[in-house]
Amino acid sequence: MPIDDSDFEDGSDEVHNPIAKEKPTALQETEEDEQFDLDDLLPSIGEFGRYQKLLVFGICLPACIPCGFCAFNQLFMADTPTDYWCRVPELLNISTVEQRKHLALPPDMDHHTEEHSKCYRYAVDWLQLLENATINDLKPDKSWPIEKCPQGWEYNTTEVWSSIVIDYDLVCDKDIYPTIGLAALNVGGPIGVYLFGLLNDRAGRRTSYFVCLATLLIGSLITSISKDFWTWAGSRVIVGLTIPAVYQIPFIISLELVGENYRSFVTVMTCTFYTSAIMILSIVTYLERDWVKLSYYTSVPFYAYFLYLFIMPESPRWLLMRGRLEEALKILENMARVNGHEFPPVIKTKLEAQISRDKLKKKKKHVNAGVSDLCRTPNMRLKTLLITLSWFANETVYLGLSYYGPSLGSNQYVSFFLSAAVEIPSYLVCWYLMDTWGRRWPLSLSMILGGVACVITVMLPDDAVDETLYLYLISKALLSASFLIIYPFAGELYPTQVRGIGIGVSSYVGGLGLIVIPFVTYLGKENLKLPLVIMGFMSMLGGITGLRLPETLHHRLPQTIEEGEEFGKDWTIKNCCSCKPEIQASSSQQASYENLDVLASNAGSDVELEMQTSSSTSSKRHSARSRPKSLIDERTPLDVSRPTRPSMRRLVRQMSVMDTQRTQDGTMQLTHWI
Repeated sequence: MPIDDSDFEDGSDEVHNPIAKEKPTALQETEEDEQFDLDDLLPSIGEFGRYQKLLVFGICLPACIPCGFCAFNQLFMADTPTDYWCRVPELLNISTVEQRKHLALPPDMDHHTEEHSKCYRYAVDWLQLLENATINDLKPDKSWPIEKCPQGWEYNTTEVWSSIVIDYDLVCDKDIYPTIGLAALNVGGPIGVYLFGLLNDRAGRRTSYFVCLATLLIGSLITSISKDFWTWAGSRVIVGLTIPAVYQIPFIISLELVGENYRSFVTVMTCTFYTSAIMILSIVTYLERDWVKLSYYTSVPFYAYFLYLFIMPESPRWLLMRGRLEEALKILENMARVNGHEFPPVIKTKLEAQISRDKLKKKKKHVNAGVSDLCRTPNMRLKTLLITLSWFANETVYLGLSYYGPSLGSNQYVSFFLSAAVEIPSYLVCWYLMDTWGRRWPLSLSMILGGVACVITVMLPDDAVDETLYLYLISKALLSASFLIIYPFAGELYPTQVRGIGIGVSSYVGGLGLIVIPFVTYLGKENLKLPLVIMGFMSMLGGITGLRLPETLHHRLPQTIEEGEEFGKDWTIKNCCSCKPEIQASSSQQASYENLDVLASNAGSDVELEMQTSSSTSSKRHSARSRPKSLIDERTPLDVSRPTRPSMRRLVRQMSVMDTQRTQDGTMQLTHWI
C-alpha cells in the first residue's frame, strides 16, 4: 500500500496510521491514465488459440474470397474474340464464312496487311448483284465503296462464345468500352473505402462487412441481368465500391483478435487466400465461358456467407472503444474458455474504470493533425513524397500485371492461373526477408528487378510467346513481394500522430493509378509488349525512390511529427548502401511498432515514481525517475535491462509485427489496399 508523507513525524520511518487517507502517487496516476490495451490481455487468454484459429481459418480468410472473384471475373466477362468481321445479312444463308469474308470485306487498310478488315465492308447492293450472278461467280472489286459495319458483326466463337463484347458489339469504334468498364470498377474503390470505413468505425465490423457483402451481391446481380453496356458499367461501379473493403474488414477482425506476434502470419495467410481465390477463378472461367452464368457462379455462392451472421463475433477492440463493456467481456470470456484459459477476474474492474475515465476525457479538446503536417517540414515532406511515389508505382504496376496476365501466352486461362500462383511463394520468401534484411532493400530490389524483367521483353522477337510469359511471371512474383512490403513499411515510416492520415493520402494517390492502368493495358491491342515496358519503367522508378527512405527494422518508430522529422534526417550514402540492418547489443529485444505514445505521454516531465517496501514497523522509500522525452533516442532499441513499469511492458515486443493503420484508441482502419 502506498504510504503518504503525513504518516511520518520528525523524519521517523515509523508508520503511525497505516489506514490513513491515501494520496494517489505518480505511479497510480500514470496507471490510471493508461488506456486498457487488449494486447496485454491476449497472452493470458491465448494470442492464437483454438478460438482465433477457428475464426481466422473458418470465417475471416474465406470471407476474403469474394474480393478475388469479383475483382477479376470482369476480365473474362469482357473477353474479346480473336476474330470478328462485319455482318452482311444478305449473304448469311447462301455462303460460307470464308466466302463472306472474301467477298464482302476489303483488306485491312489501317494495318496495311492482307488480312480482311474487321471494321469495314463493301457498301454495295448485294441483292442486286446476286440477281445477275451466283455467289460463286461474284468477285470482290477494290473499286467498290466501303463503309463501317452498319448491321453489326459476326464473331469467331471457337474460344470465346459469350461475352459483353459479343452481346453489345464492343469492337472497332467501341473497343475501348471494356476498358472503360474496368476503370469504372476501380473508380468505386476509393469511394467505397471511405464510406465503408465510416460504417466500419461507427456501426462495427460485423455490420459493415454484411452491408458490404450485400452491396457486392446486389451489384453482381445487376451485372448478370444487364441488357446494355452502360447498365453493366454502372453495376461494376457498385461492385467496385466493395472490392477493397470486403477484403479488408474480415482482415481487420482477424488482426484485432490475434496477438501482435501473429499479425504477420495472418497478413500473409490473408494474401494467400486472396491469391488462391484468383487461382480458383481461373478454373471457373475455363469451365464456364458464358459471361452471364459466370457472373452468377462467382457471386451466388457467397449468399451463404450471411450464415456468418450467427457465428461471426464483433471485434472486442471496437466494442471497448465504443464503451460496450458487457459485449466485449462476453466475447473475451468466450475466447478464453475455447482456448482453455481462465479469464483474469481483475480485467472487468479495470475495464469499468477505463469506461468511466473515457467519458470524462471526451470533454477534453484534442488538437488533430492534418494533411498539411505531412509536408510542413523538409524531411517529412521528402518522405511523404517518396512513400507516395513508391506506393503509386507499386500498386499501379501490380494491378496492371494482374490485368494483363490473360493477354500473354498461348492460353489465357493458364496464363491467368500462373500469374496468381507465382504470388504464393513470393509471399513466403518476402515474409522471411522483411524480418531479416529489413523493408527498404527487399522493396526496392523487387520493384527494380521486376521492372527490368518487364522492360527486357521488348528485346524478344514477336514469336517468343513462352519467353515473354516467363519474364512476365518473374516480374509478377517480384511485384507481389514488394506489394506485401509497401503497406507495413509506409505505416512504420509515418509517425503515430499522422500515421492514419499519411497512409490514407498515399493509398488514395496510389488508387488513382488503378483508374489509369486499364488504359495502359489497352495499348496492348496494338503492341503486346508496350504495356509491359511502360509498367517496367514505372516499377523501376518506384524502386529507386524507395532506396532513399530510411530503414525501420530494429529501430524505434517515431510517434510525434517532430520525431518523424528527425527520423532518417541524418541519411547518408552509406545508409543507402547498407544492406542488412544490425541489431545493437544493448538489448535482447527490440522496440515495438505500436503504443510508444504511452511513453511519450508520460515522459515529458520529471516524475517521481515511488516504489515502497513496507513492514509492520518501518518503511523505506525509493524513487526512480522516468527518462525525459528529450533523452529518448527513437532510432535505437530499448534498454530492457532496467526495471519496467506496466506501460513500459508494452514497449518490449517482437520486431516482426506488421504495423497497421490505427486510430488513437488502437482500433484499426480501412485503407484502399487491394
